[in-house]
Amino acid sequence: MDGYVAGRISTMTQIFDPPFDASTQRTGSLIVITGSMFSGKTEELIRRVRRTLYAHRSAQVFKHTIDTRSENSEIRSHNGVPHTALAVSTSEELLRKVEETTDVVAIEEAQFFDEGIVEVCRRLADAGYEVIAAGLDMDFKGEPFGPMPRLLAEADEVTKLRAICARCGREASRSQRLIDGRPAPVSAPTILIGAEESYEARCRHCHEVPEGVFQYGFPGI
Repeated sequence: MDGYVAGRISTMTQIFDPPFDASTQRTGSLIVITGSMFSGKTEELIRRVRRTLYAHRSAQVFKHTIDTRSENSEIRSHNGVPHTALAVSTSEELLRKVEETTDVVAIEEAQFFDEGIVEVCRRLADAGYEVIAAGLDMDFKGEPFGPMPRLLAEADEVTKLRAICARCGREASRSQRLIDGRPAPVSAPTILIGAEESYEARCRHCHEVPEGVFQYGFPGI
């Protein structure tokens, strides 16, 4: 090895040698799982949490109190897979309840949280926690949902899942809201409480958002 090559290697070694023992540092990250309804977001969140527990690491799972599809003490995928969870009503409350010994913080239905959830996830990741947030990227109108756009921009890793269109069988990226069996109109509120509603996964072509004035008991007039 000539002197020039040896000098280059020596220089590179000096540049890339870490100034501290990296093995002692707790590295954090933000992973966002997104997609339409029925795409498997909750199932993927639970799968990652269970891998954490299998590796003898600790995890806390949070959900918003507005999500009443299952008991306050659990989250449940559409195919019935459950996992224990803690219901909170704000991002600040979530932050207060994260334990120092926790390795992974998992957040279900992140789109329901206030905009502060973005800063909370950033602070947790910067502090060394692995944060996994799952949520709808678009509402029933096909528009960005709550804090999800900023979470997606902030994420170190994004997993976007797709469902199967209930109409044509193609891959679906949108959530079709049905009220009394009919597509909800564009004037319907993004979060609707107290009305009989259901959802289907739809592809871009089959997704419907009709014009009309929303009234309780009437899909659109």
